[in-house]
Amino acid sequence: MTTHLSTVNFCHFQKTGKAVLQVVREGLQQLDQYINEDFVRACEIIYHCRGKVIVMGIGKSGHIGKKIASTFASTGTPSFFIHPTEANHGDLGMVCSNDIVIAISNSGESLEILTLIPILKRRQILLICMTSRPNSRMAYAAEVHICVKVPQEACSLGLVPTSSSTATLVMGDALAIALLKAKKFTKEDFALSHPGGALGRKLLMRVDSIMRIGDSLPCLPPDASLHQALLKMTSKKIGAIVICHKNNIIQGIFTDGDLRRLLDVGTNINMHNIHISTVMTPVGIRISPDTLVVDAINIMKSKNITCIMIAQNNKLTGLVHIHDILRTNTI
Repeated sequence: MTTHLSTVNFCHFQKTGKAVLQVVREGLQQLDQYINEDFVRACEIIYHCRGKVIVMGIGKSGHIGKKIASTFASTGTPSFFIHPTEANHGDLGMVCSNDIVIAISNSGESLEILTLIPILKRRQILLICMTSRPNSRMAYAAEVHICVKVPQEACSLGLVPTSSSTATLVMGDALAIALLKAKKFTKEDFALSHPGGALGRKLLMRVDSIMRIGDSLPCLPPDASLHQALLKMTSKKIGAIVICHKNNIIQGIFTDGDLRRLLDVGTNINMHNIHISTVMTPVGIRISPDTLVVDAINIMKSKNITCIMIAQNNKLTGLVHIHDILRTNTI
């Protein structure tokens, strides 16, 4: 059916959109009553699960179930999604005796799931169901039933899963976050399941993976001249040079900031005769190779420096410049 633009009242788009949001908000407010003893029991079952949490759902419930399983998996609760139709044709073999199943259906009467329940019961696999109907067959069959009933769908026809699917999604998030807190799940734990993302790089990357080593390190002995130090700094393009004794034992560091302060004094300096050890910053700031990059950048910011030495037992192992960190996209 073709609709002529001249007959469309575009103001209705905004009005309808706001009406949808209002219906969904009211539905979520009703959801609060279902964070009850059943919710607590479901959390306990999942918390003590020695296997995986298998989420099932079909249609819109399946799409929501996939997201819930993904959220569980990324927050410390091993989980994956199985499509009920595929489960009826062999994929049920993926479910092991230590697993539990969360089955999602708005009506609680999804035949694809109902046909699986006798097998799950026979195998003594615990079943948690999320439906909008406490009197449904799925609700009666479950060890725990979590109600996700909403007053109405946001669809003007009252048919399209809108408020109900949002409520189910939010209830799944509530379960996942309640378990996250109970398991004392940390940012570092989260990063371990997201190594490819920005947070993973930020929380997992250590300075020993990006530090400059070997020939790229600007090093000189204490008796080197200031002139030699400046040439070395220029050739390495890092704006700093580390002064080391034999075996790379750190004595100090000289940076372009030290050079500016030295020149600001206004005294005549013979760069060929003065030893770098007399104008360096003794000791210097250093961190261990296993320091996280995010911690290194915080130290550099607090000390107002652009590079930092990496050392172990006072022995230089590397050097990290702010540019090295910027290339990692961790800040």
